[in-house]
Amino acid sequence: MTLRPLLGRLLAAAILLPGVAARAEEGMWPFEQAPLGRINADYGLALDQAWLDGLRAAAVRLNGCSGSVVSGQGLVLTNAHCVADCLQNLADAGEIEHADGFTEATREEEAVCPGQRADILVETRDVTEAIQAAGRDLVGAERLNARRRVEQTMIEQACAGDERHFCQVVRFHHGGRYVLYRYRVYRDVRLVFTPEPSVSGFGGDPDNFNFPRYALDFAFLRLYEDGRPAVTPDRLAWNPRGPREGQPVFVAGSPAWTQRQLTAAQLERMRDQVLPTLTNHLSEARGRLLQYAEADPDQAAAVAGPLAGVENNYKVYRGQLDALLDGALIATRRDEEAALRQAGALAGVEDGPDAEDPWAVIARAEAAARDLYAPYRQLEAGAGAGSSLYAYARAIVRSVTEGAKPEAERRPGYSDRDRARLAARLGAPRAFQPDIDRLYLTYWLLKTREALSVDDPNVQALLGDESPQALAERLVQGTGLYDAETRTALLAMTPEELAASGDPMIAFVLANDMPAQLARAQWELAVEAPTVPAQERIARARFAVHGDDIYPDATFTLRLSWGRVQGWTERRRDVPAFTDVAGLYDRATGADPFRLPDSWVQAREALSPDTPFVFVSTNDITGGNSGSPVVDSRGQLVGVAFDGNRHAIAGAFAYDGARNRTVSLTTTVMTEALRRVYGRTDLLKELGQR
Repeated sequence: MTLRPLLGRLLAAAILLPGVAARAEEGMWPFEQAPLGRINADYGLALDQAWLDGLRAAAVRLNGCSGSVVSGQGLVLTNAHCVADCLQNLADAGEIEHADGFTEATREEEAVCPGQRADILVETRDVTEAIQAAGRDLVGAERLNARRRVEQTMIEQACAGDERHFCQVVRFHHGGRYVLYRYRVYRDVRLVFTPEPSVSGFGGDPDNFNFPRYALDFAFLRLYEDGRPAVTPDRLAWNPRGPREGQPVFVAGSPAWTQRQLTAAQLERMRDQVLPTLTNHLSEARGRLLQYAEADPDQAAAVAGPLAGVENNYKVYRGQLDALLDGALIATRRDEEAALRQAGALAGVEDGPDAEDPWAVIARAEAAARDLYAPYRQLEAGAGAGSSLYAYARAIVRSVTEGAKPEAERRPGYSDRDRARLAARLGAPRAFQPDIDRLYLTYWLLKTREALSVDDPNVQALLGDESPQALAERLVQGTGLYDAETRTALLAMTPEELAASGDPMIAFVLANDMPAQLARAQWELAVEAPTVPAQERIARARFAVHGDDIYPDATFTLRLSWGRVQGWTERRRDVPAFTDVAGLYDRATGADPFRLPDSWVQAREALSPDTPFVFVSTNDITGGNSGSPVVDSRGQLVGVAFDGNRHAIAGAFAYDGARNRTVSLTTTVMTEALRRVYGRTDLLKELGQR
C-alpha cells in the first residue's frame, strides 16, 4: 500500500466525516445546530441556550465581514479593513486625509458609510421539506425555477414588506437542508473610529496570513435608526483583560465560503481550472495596480485598498491551489465517496429522476463546466472585474428590463421590493475613483479578449473597432452614473427610455447583456441543474450514515466556532500564542509596510511594552469572519478576529487542528490604544470602562 503525504493523513478524518466525531474545535456550526452538550463535555463548561441566544443577538453581519454590538447605543466593533471602503470614500470626498484614519469624530461627526448594511439574525425556520418538494417531478432548469419561485414566496411572506427586516432561504449541505433566515436590518451605518491605515494594516502583505502579527485591525461603526443611534439592549460586555493562554474562546461570525463537502470531481476542476485562472488573473491585476501606485503618492493612497484586497485574495487562492495540488486531499475525498457507497448510503434514498449515481452526475456536469467556464466567467460572473460604474449600469439595466414584466414573471431578485432596495442603494451619495474603474474595465476587456479569442463574436460585439483601453476611457469619461440623482432617474425609466438615455455605460451594457444572460442560462442548464439534485442525494446519504449532526459548508450565515488560545509548532519551533506591544516597536522600521504613525511613535512611553497585542486560537474560521467577536465562556468580549495563519487557508477544504489558527486582536490593546494613544475616553465610557 502506498503511503500518502502527511497532509492527507492529518486531514483524512476531517474529510471523511465532516463535522462528525471530529476534533472538538472543528466546524463552523449554525447557531440552531450548535452542539452545546459536546462543547460543555469537552471543556468542562455549563453553557446554556441563554448564553447562545445572547451571543447570537449581538452578532452582526456586515458587507463581506462580521461584527458585534458592544453598547446600548448601536456601537459595533469590527475590523479596520472592513471599513476601508468607507474611509476611502470619505477621503475621496475631501472630508478627511486618508493617512490620518478617522479617530477624532464626535457623535455629531460620525460619518455615513454609503452602501454599508448591518444584519442581526432574529429567527430561523427549517423549510427543507417545502423546498425539496417544489418541482420534485421536474428536471433541469424547470426544477430550479420552481424552487426559486417557492423560495421567493417564502421570503416575501416572512418579511411581509417590512423594510426593517431581510429574509433569505439558505441552502445548507449543498441542498440537503434549507433554512429560512430573518434578519433585523440597519441601512444607516456610520463610521465612528478607525486607526491610521499604517497601524491598522501594519505589516501589510508580508505579514498577511503569517504570525507573529502586530496590526491594530479594529474599528467602530454605529447603527442608526430614524436619524438617531439605534437602541441595542443585546450587546457584548467588554473585558479589557483579554484572554489567557489555554482559555476556551468562541467566535460568532459569518464565514463566507468553504468547500469541505464538494466531490472529488468538483475539487479536480477547481485545481485544474478555477484556481489557476483566479491566481493568474490576480497576479496580473496586482502588477497593474502596483504600476499605477508607483506613478504618484496620491495614486498610491487611492489604490491601497484595492491592492490590499487583490494581494489578500491571491494568497488565499494560491494557498488553496497548493492544498489541492498536494493530491492527498482529493484522494481522501474519493475515499469518502467510496465509503458512502460501500455503506449502502444511497439505499432508501428515494428513486425517481435523481436515481442515477450522484457522483457520476456531478462528474458529467463538471466536464461541461470546463467548456463553459471561460465565457460564463468573463461575460457574466466576473464581468466588469470590480468596476463600480459597470456594476451600477448592469444593475440598472437588468432591473429596468425585469421591471417591465408582470411581477410573477420576473426572475428572482427583481420583485418590487427588490427594486425599491436597489433604488435606495443607487440614491445614496458616494465618491468614485474614475482611474480605478478605468483600470478595472481595461483589464477585464483585455482578459476577455485573451480568454475567448479575438474572433469570438461576443468579443467583437464588446469591443467593436475600439481597443480595450480606448473603450474603457470612453465609458468611464462619458457616463453620468457618478451622480446619485442620475442613477435613480435611469432606474425609473422604461426600457425604451433607458435605451434612448444616451449614457455610454448604459448603452454598452444594453448592447452586451444578452450574451451574458445566455452564458448564465447555459451554465445553469448544464452545470447547476444536474448538480443541485445530485448534491442533495449525497447529503441525504451522509445523513443516513452519520445522522443529521453534521456541520454544513460556510454560506455567509451566522456560525459558532470554539477553540482554545494556543500556539502551534512550525518547523520544530514552538510559536507562542501572543505578541505584545514591545514586539510592535521592535518590528517598526519607519518604512512601509512597517511604518508607525506619529500618534504611536509619540505614545511609546505611555504604553506598557508587555501589553498583549495579538493572539492565536484553534477556532475554525474562514473569510467573512473578519471582525467576528471572540468571547469567553461568560460571553464577554476578549478579542476581535482579523485573520488566519497560512495553514488556515487550506481550511476551505479541511480543518487541521494541529496548525490551523485564528488570529485576533486583544481587547487589552484596543483599550490601551483608545486611552493612551487616541484619548477616546468617550468610547471607553460607552464600553463600560473608566
